[in-house]
Amino acid sequence: MLTEPANAYARRLNTWDAAMIVIGGVIGAGIFLTPATVARNTSSGTEVLILWAIGGLLTLAGVLCYAELGARRPQAGGIYVYLREAFGLLPAFLFGWTMALINYPGSVAAVATMFAEYLCAAIGLPPLLYVKPVAVGAIVFIVGVNLFGIRAGAWMQNVFTVLKLAAIALLVVAGLVLAHGQLGPVLVVDAAPPVSPWSFVGALLPVLFTYGGFHYLNDLAGEVRNPQRTLPRALGMGMAGVLICYLLANFAYLAGLGHAGLAVSQAPAADLMRRLFGEHGATVIAVGIACSTFGYCSIAIAGGARVLQTMGADGVFFRAAGRVDLRTRAPQIALALLGAWAVVLTLSGSFNQLLNYTTVGEWLGHVFGIGTLFWYRKHFIDQPAPYRVPFYPLLPLVFVITVFGVIVASAIHAPGDAGMSLLIIALGVPVYYGWRWLEGRRAV
Repeated sequence: MLTEPANAYARRLNTWDAAMIVIGGVIGAGIFLTPATVARNTSSGTEVLILWAIGGLLTLAGVLCYAELGARRPQAGGIYVYLREAFGLLPAFLFGWTMALINYPGSVAAVATMFAEYLCAAIGLPPLLYVKPVAVGAIVFIVGVNLFGIRAGAWMQNVFTVLKLAAIALLVVAGLVLAHGQLGPVLVVDAAPPVSPWSFVGALLPVLFTYGGFHYLNDLAGEVRNPQRTLPRALGMGMAGVLICYLLANFAYLAGLGHAGLAVSQAPAADLMRRLFGEHGATVIAVGIACSTFGYCSIAIAGGARVLQTMGADGVFFRAAGRVDLRTRAPQIALALLGAWAVVLTLSGSFNQLLNYTTVGEWLGHVFGIGTLFWYRKHFIDQPAPYRVPFYPLLPLVFVITVFGVIVASAIHAPGDAGMSLLIIALGVPVYYGWRWLEGRRAV
């Protein structure tokens, strides 16, 4: 059994809560929009489904690796903790510097803005006047709920995850009804000219991005009950559920819109629902997407705050942020800081460029995070592991090579953004040593 100090997190998340975090962290707005991009880079519905299956299986390989890492080190902080132990505090800080200070709050700002846009569209509010206030209100509300502890946050998360699953189920039903039983021709035959192999491979990039977010549960591992058993189960169950949802959703788009119709759509979910239910259907799915994006923000704030708290406890961020409230067992100061910075980014509107700048850093974090699995296997060869990734070392190698390929492809596609991402990581080096110097002076 794990022993925890008095100010540590309370293990209050069961398997259901943990699986809902995996599903909610992956399913945001992407599945409601990205399939159109994928269809434009393929020549048939069969290719679309193959791409989503490949992306899901590759992601599942990474999830199984994270399951072993989480079972080995079931602590708050996730990748930051693995990098700190395997490679030292500086590499861990560079990951935290990029993710917890830029990528997490930037993601929250971007998705909260998307939540506000869909909510305003659903209830008829003028977007120019209300999008930013609604987005800020959503962030403040999520932070406020999480200040009361992980159970309050998990309850809210479970509700919104169920709502987003209901939205996907509604899409699937609508697609099947519109197909009228003529599924085979719709899925296979298409008059579009064949696309190049490079376009087909390039279509895998948005698929993999849409499958991202599975690592949030590892950030919250310090609050999972019986983590050595629960983490692998929840990660596997959650990712399998996401894969099924994504395949069914794409099947519905193809059945209801056809491959050609999906390829030209700017909002496939709304177009599908509009065909069956008119504008009322588009309004309903807008509410569903709002629920989905709101749920994602909740997980990103909770997970990102745990990384900030761990950094604060290590002395590479504000020491106050490293505190865990004794009553609620929540990192209240870290939550407030992350929420405040997300609000600033939301109001400034600068989050999209920041996210582009940190994409390479995020994927590099996944590469090195999975890479720590080889270090743990080498240095703790005699340590009993409650869970071991199957087909080792094949699965981690496949994931690392694939993700590295994504990084190279992203750098070729947007060299300026990749260069800025590497520059942001490099700027963390003097910040790290400056922070350590200040900590040393305070200690004296």
